[in-house]
Amino acid sequence: MDARISKTTEVNSRPANNLLRRLSPADYALLAPHVAVDDAAAHELLYNPGDDVQVVHFPCGPSLATFLVPNEDGRDVETILVGREGAVGGIVSEGFLPAYTRICVKFGGPFAHIHVAKLEAAKLRSASLRNIFARYADCMLAQIFQSTACNAIHSIEQRTAKWIIAAMERTGDESSVPLTHEQLATLLGVGRSYASRVLQSFRVEGVLDTRRGSILVRNIEGLRLRACLCNDAVKMHFEEVLRGVYPTEEREAG
Repeated sequence: MDARISKTTEVNSRPANNLLRRLSPADYALLAPHVAVDDAAAHELLYNPGDDVQVVHFPCGPSLATFLVPNEDGRDVETILVGREGAVGGIVSEGFLPAYTRICVKFGGPFAHIHVAKLEAAKLRSASLRNIFARYADCMLAQIFQSTACNAIHSIEQRTAKWIIAAMERTGDESSVPLTHEQLATLLGVGRSYASRVLQSFRVEGVLDTRRGSILVRNIEGLRLRACLCNDAVKMHFEEVLRGVYPTEEREAG
């Protein structure tokens, strides 16, 4: 019993990032001297396309990062959200590589950071550490694949419900999401007026409401019924590849 309590205390003393907390004590000890935590503001830029990726960023607690792909018409389209289940920048690279997308802070809060060189040095010392990050890269790739398929076959309404649920799961807030109409439009790759019409239809149905700078969920089950199953597919893959990393209501309750 004492050993179990000690292990729980050791894990909970780490930054509130599930990927870092998934590491064994020996593996985390390789990283711990080089991990720093600070607060990042919403919309803070982490990387622009072409930037050398020198730091790995781990969202902690309710913080979220997002990948945005710039297009020729000047718009950015968001591809995936990353919360406390993962990290952004230099996940599997063996050295500094240029960023392909723009990576920004979506929801502000604490982020843990480690220099790519320090992470790579630790990986060279531990096969199990390399395995964890390779598995996470696989999960991230699955998320990208699923997002591509979702954008091709699912309606704006389904995708709206999916994104709101995805944000709620990662932030741990079951009643609201700090998303503006403009941010939701960017997530969906549509104009602001289109996103506003979708939200209005959800309001009429009693599923959600809006306040300045946030979306309030009134009927979570109704929202789930309107969402596609893409979140579930991603969560299932996470559970198969990295059990215990993706945040879920059941795990939080446990």
